[in-house]
Amino acid sequence: MSSCTSEEAACNHQDATCTSANKSSAADTICTGSTDCSSNCQGNPNPKPPTAMKVKTGCNSADMGYPVTMEEELLRNPVITPEDVLGLQKITENYLCTPGENIHNIDFTRFRIRDMETGTVLFEISKPPASDRAGDKRDFDPNAGRFVRYQFTPAFLQLRQVGATVEFTVGDLPINNFRMIERHYFRDKLLKSFDFEFGFCIPSSKNTCEHIYEFPPLSEETMREMILHPYETQSDSFYFVDNKLVMHNKADYSYSGGP
Repeated sequence: MSSCTSEEAACNHQDATCTSANKSSAADTICTGSTDCSSNCQGNPNPKPPTAMKVKTGCNSADMGYPVTMEEELLRNPVITPEDVLGLQKITENYLCTPGENIHNIDFTRFRIRDMETGTVLFEISKPPASDRAGDKRDFDPNAGRFVRYQFTPAFLQLRQVGATVEFTVGDLPINNFRMIERHYFRDKLLKSFDFEFGFCIPSSKNTCEHIYEFPPLSEETMREMILHPYETQSDSFYFVDNKLVMHNKADYSYSGGP
């Protein structure tokens, strides 16, 4: 199965406020090309470079023409690129980079999912302040914060438009070409692939971005199987700076929760 999506996006930054929106149509099985979203920013008299956002539609990597890649091969590569992960055919079993490769100190502090039709918040999680996270370093898990488990009701699979808001901070280095590729699978079958380019991030800034996902309809059989087999729906989120993988987060999903 190959699914295509279109997205809208909005972003707010500490030193400038930017908005961008675009909506593109998608074919049933094949998507090609990309859509640029321009940003209008207002800030101080000497503004830093504005944040530009490029939103792409995504499909099965075979349809997009990316060479097939294997996780075992990528783990041996000194640098992992966007093209590498777009060639993956199933969910990864391991993290493809270490926390230490996040040299830009990108830290995701809040995440929220809402139904765009009703405004209902479906999921929200916030990271405690750094002072509250201090503890015995002997008990520190290097992969803490890299995995999220979502529990939804079956009704979630009927939603057509969902907004995902993320807040993140960056360290004292500027970030160019910040890009996220998110790939969702059910039993190693690619359900959907999203590709976002955030552009430039101001040093020492706090950023808030909301992506509005339009989900393609799933077959009744696929939805039934996803409900009957919780946590077999999984996703990889890959984050790149200048086309080099610097962060990798994972998640799994249950759609069998109660009302």
